[in-house]
Amino acid sequence: MTNKELLYIEDALGHEQYFQSQCCQTANQLQDAELKSFVQQLSQAHSSIFQSIYGLL
Repeated sequence: MTNKELLYIEDALGHEQYFQSQCCQTANQLQDAELKSFVQQLSQAHSSIFQSIYGLL
């Protein structure tokens, strides 16, 4: 991989970590059970995407 490609992957990993973190924080603040469940699923999806991208290394 080129240096530019590695920088892109690093950036993508950082974005996925941020999105996952924000979803967790938001889910913890929600009272509506259905909405909370949906945001938790988003958090899990971002965690899965992170693992997929990390697997490229």
